[in-house]
Amino acid sequence: MKRVAVTGMGVVTSLGDDWDTFSRGLREGRSGIQVMSEWDCYPDLNTRLAGPIPDFAVPDHYTRKQLRSMGRLAQMATRATEVAIIDAGLLGAPVLSSGDMGVAYGSSYGSVEAVLDFVEMLEHQSMSRLTATTYIRMMGHTAPVNVGVFFGLKGRIITTSSACTAGSQGIGSAYEVIKYGKQKVMVAGGSEELSPAGAAIFDTLYATSTKNDTPDLTPRPFDQDRDGLVIGEGAGSLILEEMSHATERGAKIYAELVGYGTNSDGGHVTQPNAETMGVAMALALEDAAITPDAVGYISAHGTATDRGDLAESIATAKLFGNKTPFSTLKGNLGHTLGACGAVEAWATIHMMNEGWFAPTLNLDTPDAACGDLEYIIGSEHRADCEYVVTNNFAFGGINTSLVFKRFE
Repeated sequence: MKRVAVTGMGVVTSLGDDWDTFSRGLREGRSGIQVMSEWDCYPDLNTRLAGPIPDFAVPDHYTRKQLRSMGRLAQMATRATEVAIIDAGLLGAPVLSSGDMGVAYGSSYGSVEAVLDFVEMLEHQSMSRLTATTYIRMMGHTAPVNVGVFFGLKGRIITTSSACTAGSQGIGSAYEVIKYGKQKVMVAGGSEELSPAGAAIFDTLYATSTKNDTPDLTPRPFDQDRDGLVIGEGAGSLILEEMSHATERGAKIYAELVGYGTNSDGGHVTQPNAETMGVAMALALEDAAITPDAVGYISAHGTATDRGDLAESIATAKLFGNKTPFSTLKGNLGHTLGACGAVEAWATIHMMNEGWFAPTLNLDTPDAACGDLEYIIGSEHRADCEYVVTNNFAFGGINTSLVFKRFE
């Protein structure tokens, strides 16, 4: 079995695209949540809240030819990956085109504007909005394909179009490919663009926050006064690399990825199951060959929905008890869906290396029905730990858990 190193990272988020800016936002308790007045044209949509990235733009060196196959989510995925590849010192390296480097990346679906172009055809019998690249922007694997083409990667393309676990499944799938010697380097992560359709998915389930007058006070993961999730957007990319390949070229190593667990509830599409969530976490610990008490921090999924928070916290408490610090970033960013697993892994690795962990924004009083956990509330938690866990859970009962080890 090969060891897997994290040698490069890049993100696009509503709190900033670099760690200094992002971490300052966490420490200042800033939120990326805003009122979306442009959604007022949908009178039946209950929520008016989201976490947009208002100033995202690709660099000038992205050509028109390169961009015409990219919707917003593919653009964010490509930019986050470019930052990660530069960070890893691999831009222009022979490994990119050698066949030894691939992509494992996901999103909930493709770009909504491209979907609307096909709707126009079906509703109005007009193909005037369709182009040769409309499908490429719409398809579920638009992010990994565009990343692969942009950087000339000739290894495996793995699409993890699994909603809220797309990013974490991308990381886990890339880890397994390297671990079993099938690739030397992988781009791994997830991306998601904001749209009112994304909000409507959860609105129809009565799962969105409707605190439309107080965007800075919601979402409230695990809090007794939570009223639902808020969607966001962004992208996160990690460069995973076979350890000896990384050390031989003198790469900076942020962390070692040592465990991955994933499974499915096999029960209900939208009702989470605490038992199988716990099994996924246990599988990750088993893969890492550690016990729960070795873990110094848990990055929670924490959507701020009633059933999701209950199931996750109860499953976590059953396995880890109430002594492991536990928090989520969704109070700051909202739920970035396909991007959240990668963005949260990025932040967790940085915090582990700096010895502090952010509190859950807007968590004041944990719901008594939630699991008995060491919730980080109000201010950062200082800790020197060797292992951290990041968890994500998705519609369809898809559960993921990743274990990162500090590299020394």
